[in-house]
Amino acid sequence: QVQLVESGGGLVQAGGSLRLSCAASGSIFSTNAMGWYRQAPGKQREEVAIISSAGSTNYADSVKGRFTISRDNAKNTVYLQMNSLKAEDTAVYYCYADIADAASHGYVMAYWGNGTLVTVSS
Repeated sequence: QVQLVESGGGLVQAGGSLRLSCAASGSIFSTNAMGWYRQAPGKQREEVAIISSAGSTNYADSVKGRFTISRDNAKNTVYLQMNSLKAEDTAVYYCYADIADAASHGYVMAYWGNGTLVTVSS
């Protein structure tokens, strides 16, 4: 069974930085797109950033120029460097990955982490 475990969330002042990490483990055959979503209180979950297996990236307009997504394919790990944080970035951040693994018999399935809370104080 594949597991995604996030780390790096916490409390930071506006203008500060945080780096989130998410490691995928299990009987993984291959990892395709990986990314981050977030859900603020009372709002729907939204896409923050996505990175393909080849390294192509896509960002939400609200984080362009401030957040950087990267990945280490050898470690099945995706990162989100968040700079110039704003109060409106406060949310639970969820890791996401498209993974083909033993349990899915090689078919690509979407997996999610449990989330890590980022709180930005103004």
